[in-house]
Parts: sequence; C-alpha cells; structure tokens
Amino acid sequence: MSHTDPRRAIPRTDALLALPAVTAARARLGEQVVRSVVREMQERARAGRLAPEAVPDAVAAALADRTATTLRPVLNATGVVVHTNLGRAPLAPAAVAALHTASGYVDVEMDLTGGVRSGRGLATRAALREACPPAGDALVVNNGAAALVLATTALAAGREVVVSRGELIEIGAGFRLPELIAATGARLREVGATNRTHLDDYAAAIGPATGCVLKVHTSNFRIEGFTSAVGLAELARLAGSHGVALVADLGSGLLAPDPVLPDEPDAATALSAGADLVTASGDKLLGGPQAGLLLGRAELIATLARHPLARALRADKLTLAALEATLSGGVTPVTAALHADPDRLRRRAEQLAEAVGATMCAHDGRVGGGGAPGVPLPGWAVVLPEALAPLLRTGTPAVLPRVHHGRCLVDLRCVPESEDARVAAAVTAALEALGDGPDGRAR
Repeated sequence: MSHTDPRRAIPRTDALLALPAVTAARARLGEQVVRSVVREMQERARAGRLAPEAVPDAVAAALADRTATTLRPVLNATGVVVHTNLGRAPLAPAAVAALHTASGYVDVEMDLTGGVRSGRGLATRAALREACPPAGDALVVNNGAAALVLATTALAAGREVVVSRGELIEIGAGFRLPELIAATGARLREVGATNRTHLDDYAAAIGPATGCVLKVHTSNFRIEGFTSAVGLAELARLAGSHGVALVADLGSGLLAPDPVLPDEPDAATALSAGADLVTASGDKLLGGPQAGLLLGRAELIATLARHPLARALRADKLTLAALEATLSGGVTPVTAALHADPDRLRRRAEQLAEAVGATMCAHDGRVGGGGAPGVPLPGWAVVLPEALAPLLRTGTPAVLPRVHHGRCLVDLRCVPESEDARVAAAVTAALEALGDGPDGRAR
C-alpha cells in the first residue's frame, strides 16, 4: 500500500468505537455486534465500495438501524388469522404487558406471604379452569405437540394407543402423529379405515395392553363423501367401560364454542362429552403464546404433572404470564379478527383503495393454523399488481399481502385499524418504486 493510498484514510477502530453514536449503541447492543459493524464498514472502504471519509457516518447509520433481534415486525395483510409463518397468534396488549412484568424477578414458584416455594404456574392453571369450567384441572407445557407427547407417554409408554386410521395426521414441518407417538415408547393400535371407523373397531382393539384411546381432530383437512367417525360421547362410554382414559387432541385451542366456527371442536364441549383429557395449543384460536394445554380430570392432570417428562416440557415464566393475561385480559387480536365486521372491513378497504388509486374485491379470509379448514371469513381486499408483493414484503413497514391469480391482494382483516395509514404509505411507496399505476400499467 503506497503512502498516497486513500485506504490509509480509513478511520482506526478505536476512533470509530469512540464515536458518540457507537457509544450510544453499546447501551443496547453487545460489544461483539458493535465491533462487527465497525469491521464491516472498514472492509467496505478497503474494497473500494465506501469512501474512507464516509465510514463514520456509515457505522452510525448501520448501528442506528440495528436491533438486538433479527426478527422484523410484519403487518399481516393476507387475511389468514393464525398465520404459522408469522408466529401464529399476535398477543393481546394485556399479554404483552405481562411479558414485560415477567421479564424480571417474579413469584413464579414463590409464596411471598409464607416465604416458601410454591407450585409453578398456579394462577395460570386457575385461569384455565375458570375459562373452561368442565376441566377439573389444567397443566401447561411448551407447545401442543408436547402436550400430546406427555399424555401418551404418561398413559401408554410400553402399551398401546388406540386411534383411528383416519386420524393419523401430519402436522406442520412434516411431523407425523404416528412418529410422534412412537417416539414416546407407546405402540399405535390403528383401527378402522381412512374414511370410515366404527365403534366396533375400537371395541375390538381395546384390551389389557391398551394405555389410552386417542381421538384426534383432523384440523387441517377434510374428508367428505362416504365417511363415518365415532363421536366423543360414544367413545367415552366405551373407554370408560374398560377403565381406559380417552384423550382428545383438539389442536386449535378453542376453549368454548364460537358461533363463527360452528364445527370447530372446543375443550369444554369435549370434556362435557366424556373426554378424560383434552390437549390443545395456546397460540392458535385461544390467541395466546406458544403453549401446550392439558385440561381434564384432576387426578389425571396430577399424574401427568408428576411425570419426569413434565419437567422437561414445562413452560417458562414468560409463557405462563402471557397465557394468564390472555385468559384474564380483554379481547385478543385473534378473536377480533375472527369476528371482524364485514361492513367495517369494506369501509377500510374502500379508504385504502381510494388512497392509493386501486380497486377492491370481495375476499374470504381464513382461520389458518390448522383451524376450521375450508371455513370462509367474508371480507374485502385491495387489488394491486402482482409485482408489488416483493416490494411490500421487503419495505418498511413490512407488509405481507396475498398473491392469488396474478394479483397482489391486501386484506386488512388482521391489520390493526391504527395501522391503516402505514399500510397506505407502504403501498404508495411500493407503487412509486415500481413505477406503475395500481392497474399494473407504467405511468
């Protein structure tokens, strides 16, 4: 490198670390992150992609935009309420506040009055019992699959789980129910056929080796036509006559009937019909954090709570706090989106379409997350050119639309109304970047 090489003008590391913007960034970012940004900008300058004199400003700008997490907030404009790729249920304000409270020292296992250790998550379990009165008790683990694993391990490890062939489902990311149960040490005893299972099929399979009977809600698909299935009440009477526990895996986390989802099973109805134990997710229709819920007979819940696996699967203080607040707080965003007024959705869509010079169309939202497959949620969407979708996804704020039949559709069902102006600004910015009008024709 010659004495006149401009790279000699690249600021030294110690000088960059002493910049006020860098010093301020250290209060919220780790030292390693700060130094990596400094090195990155120095390397850009050495490679000739950045002028040496621009390095300080580049470092300051990069650190100003840097956060301690790489997760980006997204405005969900797909119309899918429980969107797995977006983290499923958005938390209610009460749950968010509870997370902040639980981030410090809290009495999660401490009786402050007596100064002794207490049971974990007692208030959350009480809130679940209050929200689902037919449940004698409740237990919380870290996700829905874990709830089913704990139940089948505690009840049927080394024994048989009797289940209909039509309910051997595959859940998200390629995980299959048979493989999940086999991992617990239980053996599957499949009965019936894919489309038809009868009470006699269960009766013929139950015997001394039976650990439990499992009834699984096929939440993410439907079989129609020549079909037959056994209801919980019938199955409960059969299992009870043999002294065998009936486990109902509902998946969706609905605790009580919802008129918007008339065919979606709920925990209260399942328990009232005779299920001994219900397993479900906390981050779907319940609208809470990721959690596995177990509700049922008190003595059965006590057995599960004492199992060694319960310790490995237990929920942390943040989950317990957010779940309790979800149950005890106000209306969740999931419930609000499911029950959104179609007329109000239309007015919001009209306002957005007018603001960006676009058209709109009727658009059915979906529950998502494996809940209520095929059930439409009537609403409206703003119609934009398909090429706008990647610009909206990568813009600020990030807006995720639905791409369908060559169109980019923006559905405001899951977008808080307070964010409508930001969506409009994001669409306007994307249209300007695209250089097209809302009909896809160049301006």
